[in-house]
This record gives sequence, structure tokens and C-alpha cells, in this order.
Amino acid sequence: MPMSEDKRAPELWRQLQAGASVLAAVRAGRSGGEALEAVPDSLRPGVQALVYAALRQLGRAEALRQLLASRKPPPAVDALLCLALALAWRDEGAPYEAHTLVNQAVESAKRTPATRAQASFVNACLRRFLRERVALVAQTDADPVARWNHPAWWIARLQHELPTHWQAVLEANNRQPPMTLRVNPRQGSVEDYLATLQAAGIAARRNGTAGVTLAQALPVTQIPGFAQGRVSVQDAAAQLAAPLLLQGWEGRSGLRILDACAAPGGKTAHLLELADAEVVALDIDVQRCRRIEDTLQRLGLQARVLAADAGQPETWWDGRPYDAILLDAPCTASGIVRRHPDVRWLRRASDIAALAVQQARLLQTLWPLLAPGGRLVYCTCSVFRAEGEEQVQAFLAHNKAARLLPAPGHLWPSTTPQGESVTDNRSSDHDGFYYALLEKGAG
Repeated sequence: MPMSEDKRAPELWRQLQAGASVLAAVRAGRSGGEALEAVPDSLRPGVQALVYAALRQLGRAEALRQLLASRKPPPAVDALLCLALALAWRDEGAPYEAHTLVNQAVESAKRTPATRAQASFVNACLRRFLRERVALVAQTDADPVARWNHPAWWIARLQHELPTHWQAVLEANNRQPPMTLRVNPRQGSVEDYLATLQAAGIAARRNGTAGVTLAQALPVTQIPGFAQGRVSVQDAAAQLAAPLLLQGWEGRSGLRILDACAAPGGKTAHLLELADAEVVALDIDVQRCRRIEDTLQRLGLQARVLAADAGQPETWWDGRPYDAILLDAPCTASGIVRRHPDVRWLRRASDIAALAVQQARLLQTLWPLLAPGGRLVYCTCSVFRAEGEEQVQAFLAHNKAARLLPAPGHLWPSTTPQGESVTDNRSSDHDGFYYALLEKGAG
């Protein structure tokens, strides 16, 4: 909505000013979420929307900026230019009309100490962009980073690993994700909750066994039953973890389950919604453990929450084997970049190998904690095979007592813009994930 249509909203130049600072922080290596915490509460929702939209188009914006100014400007100026160009380079999906974005970006440059001295330069670059937009965009079309808005190494890796549908995965990554809820079966069925939403005038559809996807995202304060624990926000792919671990054990009580790397607690809660079990939820970060506790409190569920390193069980394990272990291992998060668009620009190609080593260590360390006949779900929110299929095959080669059971394997994010399902994808709209289910034999 143009600024003039909603006088209650903060001025756009203020949002662009804050957004440029967030973008500069991401380019300096900070996470977008961390950088957004420094933005005033009154600005944060609008700034987040603008920054996330810009991060999904940053490759194009950087290519355009190079045409407009071959010599890279200072970080604050470059961030403001790239933010404006990312939001204005095409009319489709733009939050504001191009001239409005340019005018307000120039106003932001004039009012910001770090950019004021180069406000005329910002003005000249962006005015030229408005005059020559079609030609400038056409010049960048041949650049893969501009075309796909991912780092070159990322594009090349997907081309190699997914030769038939790498384009669809990249396109899906650049789309805004839906808001999907997980219905708590202890408080009613999916059908009952869909009826509640319909009565409230909220359009939604079923997504998977326990999921409901809203036609339009809402603040959690406006979601019926959220505060009372009737639903939780969780992507449809993440909702597969708990049922996969518990399948065939329906109605079995007294299970002893470890949720390693558990924060923020969505999968821990799902396990407890589905089974009367003794669950240990582990995470290395104390603050993130508090998020697990908050999640469980809202849902009226209980688990033993421990702040500890899953890779050092000698510091926290009581010696009693677990019937089931959920290892949602640290990974590149390459499967959730539509939800966290900063990830693609923060990751480096070398991160994959480093994280694969960590994943292998966690698998080998936690496997002895599993009772014979027990199960371990290994999952990552990654689309790279080194963090999924290749990791599990290497583990199986060195652990003859492990047996691979049927599981989803690699899930690719969402669908193409034309609505065609990505090859090997499930029919629902979800993030990218990998799932393996391992059973421990007696040997």
C-alpha cells in the first residue's frame, strides 16, 4: 500500500533507513533475525517484510548496482542502493510503485548520517535506474546470480545434484512461504479446527495429516486457539518428524524419547501431542531452551529440558537407553531459505563439509544411546545430499546393526510458480527437508 493510503504507517523512508541497516548487517555476516532485533518495535514488521523481499532479489539488485556504479560504494550507501533496487527492479510483487521507492530511498539517504554525504550519488544512480530500467534489467538477465538470486556456488551445486528440477527449487526459494499450523490432536481434529477458522472468516486448507495452511498469514494473536494451545505454527515438512518416529507405536505408553537439538520445541511438542512419553529435550543454547519451555507451557505439555551439548552425552545422559531418538541435526538450512532468505547469502560452500562432519559425529555419538529395537530419525532442513542421503549411507556403511526403514528421504521445497509439483515432491506446500528412519538391531 502506498504511504499516502495509510497515514498510520511509519514513513517509508524510515523503513528503508532501518532496512538498509539490516541488509548491511547481513552482508557483514550477521543473521537477519538478529539484526532485526535492533529495529524499533513500531518499524520492525514493515522493515522485516521489506528486507526479506529484498533478500529474495538481492542477486538481481547487486548486478544492477554494478551497472549503475562499477566502483562499490561504502557499505551503508551500497546497502541502501541494493535495497531500493531489489524492491523496485520489477513491478510484479513490488511492495510500492518504483518511483515511490526511489523517492523515499533518496529521502532516506538525505536523513541518514552514514549516507547523507552521498545522497546526490544515490539520487543520480536511482534516477538513472528509473530512466533505463528495462535496458538495465535486460543486461543482467544473462547473469545466473541475478536470474536465480542465489550465490553461484549454490546454483552450481543444485544443478549437479538435481539436474532435472534445480530451477524449480530455486524458484520456490524465491517465493514467500505460506503460514502452516499444526493442529493439536489432544484438543480436537483438523476438521473441527477448519470449521473454527471458517466461522471466523479465515480461509484455510488442509495440508498433510495434522496441518492447516492459511490463505493469508496472520499474527499469532489473531489465530483462533493459538494461545490456548490448540494449534502451533510449524511447516508441513517439519510436521513429518514426530509421526515418522512414532509410526506403528500408536497407543504405546511409557516410551523414553530423546529430542536432540530440540529448540525451539515444535517437534518436542508434537511428540508429546501424539504419545504419552517421557521426553528429554536437549539444546546447547540456554536461551533457546527457554523457548522450548515456553512452547510446552503454552500447550500444557511437559518434558525434561536440558541445556547441554548432544555430542557430549557423558555430561547429561543418565545411562538409560532411549526407545527413540530424534536428531534434527545442525545444517545449512538450505531447505528453508524461502522462510529465512538471509541464509543463502550467509552460507559459504565450505560450510557443507564442515556441517557434514558435525552431523556424522552426532549420529555416531547418539546411536549407542538407543536401545536394541529402537529407532532414530535423522533429519535436516537441507536440500544438499551431503547433509541427507550421503550422510545416512555413510553411517549405514559403518554401522551394520542399523537398518534403514521407509521414510520420505529428500523433500524439495514447495511448487513451481505455475503450480506444477516438483519431481519427487509431496503434494503439499512445504519447506525442503531430509528424513531417514533407522532401526537398531541386536548386533
